[in-house]
Amino acid sequence: MKGSALNHASGSHLGPRDSDELTPLLELQLVEAYRDGDPDAMERLLRGYQGRVYAVCYRMIRNPEIASDLAQDSMLRVIQNLSSYDGRAKLSTWIIRVTMNCCFSHMRKQKLRNHSSLDAIEESIGQMQRSGEPQPDDRIQQRQQSESVQSAFQALDPDNRALLVLRDLQGLDYQQIGEVFEIPVGTVKSRLFRARAALREAVQMEQDQQD
Repeated sequence: MKGSALNHASGSHLGPRDSDELTPLLELQLVEAYRDGDPDAMERLLRGYQGRVYAVCYRMIRNPEIASDLAQDSMLRVIQNLSSYDGRAKLSTWIIRVTMNCCFSHMRKQKLRNHSSLDAIEESIGQMQRSGEPQPDDRIQQRQQSESVQSAFQALDPDNRALLVLRDLQGLDYQQIGEVFEIPVGTVKSRLFRARAALREAVQMEQDQQD
């Protein structure tokens, strides 16, 4: 039944596609229905989350084929471990936690520190600009700045990369990120501050080398 639900929802791969609209109440109803033996409930949950799961994997890995495989692995883990979901966190938060663990596991095995998400980091730079924090030297040409940002992001450790992706790209609030990492909100804020500081420092070093 588990394999059937995954295959029906995704075909041969989980990739970028539109997700079904799921409300928190409907999610809980589907979870209970699946636990009661309804395979269609799991299929609906998978359809509802596969787009978001793929997006997280792609932003972390920056490789469509690997991201698709990781998304499928993530959803398989969701199926296998749904019985352990206790409802204390939102289902979306729990699924993202499972997804991030899959990404971290893959990165540790493959040492994929160079598959960066330039889009996510450029969004982080945008966050810095809107908050009035120090900016990369605006005299640098756009192409050079993008290269500097990408290189700087490659130097970030996976945890910092994940924080920036979840906050600036996926739009999770501090509470949700705390639930993903199982850390207090205050710790999320301090780690996110350090992640952005590390990014700014790395970008500046890259630009200094180009001058």
